[in-house]
Amino acid sequence: MKTWIAASKVYLERRVFVILLLGFSSGLPLLLVYSTLSAWLKESGVSLTMIGLFSWASTAYALKFLWAPLVDKMPLPGLTRLLGQRRSWLVLSQALIAITMIGLGGTDPATDLWWTALWAVLLAFASATQDIAIDAYRIESLPEEQLGAGSANYVFGYRIAMLVAGAGALFIADGFGWYWAYVAMAGLMAVGVITVLVNPEPGRALPKATVGGGLWARINDAVISPFTEFMGRQNWLMILLFVALYKYGEALLGVMANPFYLDMGFSKSEIAAVSKGYGFAMTLLGGFAGGVLVARYGIMKALLYAGVLQCVANLAFAAQAMVGYSLPMLAVTISIENLTAGMATTAFVAYLSSLCNVAYTATQFALLSSMMAFARTIFASGGGWLADHMDWVSYFVVTTFAAVPGLVILLWLMRRQPVEEPT
Repeated sequence: MKTWIAASKVYLERRVFVILLLGFSSGLPLLLVYSTLSAWLKESGVSLTMIGLFSWASTAYALKFLWAPLVDKMPLPGLTRLLGQRRSWLVLSQALIAITMIGLGGTDPATDLWWTALWAVLLAFASATQDIAIDAYRIESLPEEQLGAGSANYVFGYRIAMLVAGAGALFIADGFGWYWAYVAMAGLMAVGVITVLVNPEPGRALPKATVGGGLWARINDAVISPFTEFMGRQNWLMILLFVALYKYGEALLGVMANPFYLDMGFSKSEIAAVSKGYGFAMTLLGGFAGGVLVARYGIMKALLYAGVLQCVANLAFAAQAMVGYSLPMLAVTISIENLTAGMATTAFVAYLSSLCNVAYTATQFALLSSMMAFARTIFASGGGWLADHMDWVSYFVVTTFAAVPGLVILLWLMRRQPVEEPT
């Protein structure tokens, strides 16, 4: 018991606890351009096809690797001298997030859908930029022995924010309207801003190529080397394809989840309480179970086991569609989906982290997480069209098979790139 208490103290150390607060700041915007926005669009009478296409608004998450080198190296006039490279980009992106949240909340999807889309795109861009800066800050501010605890705190803070932006925003929208829901979320960005302002800039160990080098050396180090190093690896293209497809089934499920709940007759408050509130607890439990899987069987086997469970879990939504409105059944459905998604996410993040070269962590992690976001945006955009042209039971059965290609590629990689498993 004493050993467990001593080990857990690392999560409360200042540098590690800061990462939890930054994780909260990172997780807050995502649902506001994703499932929470989908509920608002559905309530405003927008077609399921158009709601599916709205996932394109979050394309910035899939493309952030393109400007990650700028965030990594380019100073901001005035701000960088005052705050440092990482903190200046964090404060700028956080301010832009708050502004675009308010702008998005001020639109009316029923009458000016294009303005809603524009503000959603701007919010996603600001949010993706913040993610780049936070990843760099996290890696540079923690010593190697605290990276694991820092990553765990980041995920925990991120999940709390998703609960707030999911359940919290739905509760506020139910009582006061969507505008005030988005304004409240904008106010909560102050958590991130204050965290950045009261904490120091992390120490940066610049690679040798950038110290005293010319312009080409800096461009090579910032833009070219991270990608050439990754593309020099065996089976790198199949790795990227796997990263893009592993969560494809979950992405198709997520983009239509809130419209589905509303079609079944659940109120926004019921969705918030069961899907977001109770679901949050199940996600944390799943994340813990995923950590146990990784520790017991290794990353690759954990990816396979959790991926199969996550794939089959989509059938719970098909069962929910057959039952219709039933809060007990909804609790069962959410339990299965969030538990398996939490397991798969933990294994997947561990896999992405293992792929990064420490010399180019920020840019390579941006590349890999961009591929992960690709399925959630580009691939999943057709989910609304599918839902418009079939019943809900058929839709969720189809989404179950959408996860199969990723699992097939995983099996291929496991045979060609065996890894050392824990003993």
